[in-house]
Amino acid sequence: MPKENIVVEELNTLLRGTYMGIRSLEHYIQKVEDDALKSESQSMQQETKLNAQKLAERIQNLGGVPADSEGASGRMHSFMHQMMLSDDSDKMVQDAIKGLDKYGVEYSEEIVKGDLDPISKQLVEEVIDTNRRHAERLKHLLDG
Repeated sequence: MPKENIVVEELNTLLRGTYMGIRSLEHYIQKVEDDALKSESQSMQQETKLNAQKLAERIQNLGGVPADSEGASGRMHSFMHQMMLSDDSDKMVQDAIKGLDKYGVEYSEEIVKGDLDPISKQLVEEVIDTNRRHAERLKHLLDG
């Protein structure tokens, strides 16, 4: 498999995970009653959507076709997430932090350990940094 195809597949895997993050944020936005937390979640969702657009554009520039959803396993995960999500704001924030740390950072870093071209590598690092920033913002909300 040519290197470009491997890079496209790795970026598409990250893109599907990004779509899962967007969907998870939608679940929080729908359930949360605290206006500040809702606003923060909406802001994070917009940043995550921007990351998805950047990933899709990079995939196209490499000659690939970007994923347009979280995929079948992602939809299953999303459904289970929505069903199990607590109504308690603090528990929602803890759930979001866990998701960002596990999937948005750790799993994303694992996915893209391969040989990425410099432009794709920089983009992936930006996406992971956004997830780290989001987790930190949520941790401050819990503390404050």
